[in-house]
Amino acid sequence: MKQARTPRTAAPDEPAGPDPDSQSIRKRSVTIAGHRTSVSLEEAFWRLLRGIADAKGRSVSELVTEIDRERTGNLSSAIRVFVLTEIAARPDSHVPAS
Repeated sequence: MKQARTPRTAAPDEPAGPDPDSQSIRKRSVTIAGHRTSVSLEEAFWRLLRGIADAKGRSVSELVTEIDRERTGNLSSAIRVFVLTEIAARPDSHVPAS
């Protein structure tokens, strides 16, 4: 008879892994050039986008309006690429900039 596996818990000095909530898709309303629209992104991207907007002294809507003006494809994808590009450009980043 097989013995049931006990779930392994992280040791106090081990990272617990990604926050499951950060992977949840969240639909939020933003204003782009005076028009309300909804955008679906993972919570992690919303948090990073908000942080980037704060660091630039701009609102999320202002940043999304700029991204929207320059995009060639899907808005959600354009926002994800923008966030990754901004993170990669940081001096302490280990993400390769392309």
